[in-house]
Amino acid sequence: MSTTADHAPTALSALIETADAVAATSSRKAKIDALAGLLRTLGPAEIEPAVGILTGELRQGSLGVGWAAVSAADAAPAEVATLTILEVDEALTRLVDASGSGSAAVRAAELDGVWRRATSAEQAFLARVILSGLRIGALAGVMVDAVAAASGVAVPTVRRAVMLSGSLGGTAVLALTSGAEAVAAVGLRVGIPVFPMLAATAPSAGAAVTTLGRASVEYKLDGARIQVHRSGGPGSPVRVFTRTLAEITTRVPELVAVVDGFPGGALILDGETLALTEDGAPRPFQETMSRFGSTSGRDEVLRPWFFDVLHADGVDLVDEPLQRRREVLRTVAGAHVVPSLETDSPAAADELGRAALAAGHEGVVVKDLASAYAAGRRGSSWLKVKPVHTVDLVVLAAEWGSGRRTGWLSNLHLGARDPAVPLGEPGAFVMVGKTFKGLTDELLRWQTARFLELETGRSGYAVQVAPELVVEIALDGVQRSRRYPGGVALRFARVKAYRADKAPADADTIGTLQAMLKG
Repeated sequence: MSTTADHAPTALSALIETADAVAATSSRKAKIDALAGLLRTLGPAEIEPAVGILTGELRQGSLGVGWAAVSAADAAPAEVATLTILEVDEALTRLVDASGSGSAAVRAAELDGVWRRATSAEQAFLARVILSGLRIGALAGVMVDAVAAASGVAVPTVRRAVMLSGSLGGTAVLALTSGAEAVAAVGLRVGIPVFPMLAATAPSAGAAVTTLGRASVEYKLDGARIQVHRSGGPGSPVRVFTRTLAEITTRVPELVAVVDGFPGGALILDGETLALTEDGAPRPFQETMSRFGSTSGRDEVLRPWFFDVLHADGVDLVDEPLQRRREVLRTVAGAHVVPSLETDSPAAADELGRAALAAGHEGVVVKDLASAYAAGRRGSSWLKVKPVHTVDLVVLAAEWGSGRRTGWLSNLHLGARDPAVPLGEPGAFVMVGKTFKGLTDELLRWQTARFLELETGRSGYAVQVAPELVVEIALDGVQRSRRYPGGVALRFARVKAYRADKAPADADTIGTLQAMLKG
């Protein structure tokens, strides 16, 4: 375990070497070994910053620094690496703390100071960290295992502490400095957000019930995940957190008011919120999300629906079966419980799934009534069922990859056909989104070679290609967009396969995607 005695500051270059090693391998064990090796060398104050940087979850949260500011920091790189992890962490904190008049100049000076001390490799790495572009394969699940390996604390103990504390970095510090007993003592605390439980997928609600037996079949609302904490009875402080554990209490007074009126004492509730049309139908997902970013002009009122309760009246419920949690939830939330059905009938489950879709929602989630609440796990206890759409689109460009994908063209720019413009003329294809998901190493190698053959130009990190390749894209739906000229953007797009059997003229039209918009 790490100690404070005579610990020499760890160089940023050591963290970068580990990041490169993790990015260069597809072996989970090799990733864990590399990360654990680094963690063992860190001082207590370095652990949380290092974990945050490597997982892309900075402890400072969003830095509020854009590409223009990073591009302006163009100091010549240093020849010798001298930056330490703590120096970088302190600089990031000063970036976040800069506010008010003159803050832009303070941030520029801060970036310039760091850039002047950074080597070329460090400048490139820091740019990716600041712009949230660091993808090295050191995601939370891998880091949990690395923390366990480095500290000797059992993986389930580490995972549970991460869930209940909402902090992977904080749990890493505790594991590496205080050991298993301290990690095992971490408990649920009202006001400290908990990492949310996640669902795996099933082909149909009926199939999910067949797998789980008697289950709770619940509407999957097309909204935003929320977690609401109330410190006591009505009139006590209420705090609202997002799926990523960011607090949005001041932005959603209507949600606070609803939960303030619930009976009983302290609460931790898990649910969804969305905006409704005048006739009660869900508004498009992006309209709900835009409310989260709004601090004024609340024309669209958010409504909450809850599907779980983790704490009520001084009693922690995360280890109780869902059957019991649902009983408590109905008592607490009443009409604000998501529409649901407890059943062992596949036919009844499928019928509720059709009703959810007809009401404008995403589908259903089928849950094992005997299951405890396990954050971040996509196991078989919760199974989500929603339609998966596929469309045929044309590749317009691709961006060079980073990390393990360095040297390959990865992120695809995708276009739908505009039938009003003849093929071969500018504007024949309208960009509707990007994706780098679903690409195997074999596909990456093939498409890189093929794209370079079709290259028509370059801009920034992207290589433009002749619109000749048709690719089948799976997606969960579309949403309105001001970013793309067709007014529509893909949601959760991933590559299924290239369609050599189809010509660009066979691609789906922009009208097809526009017709998929709700409302």
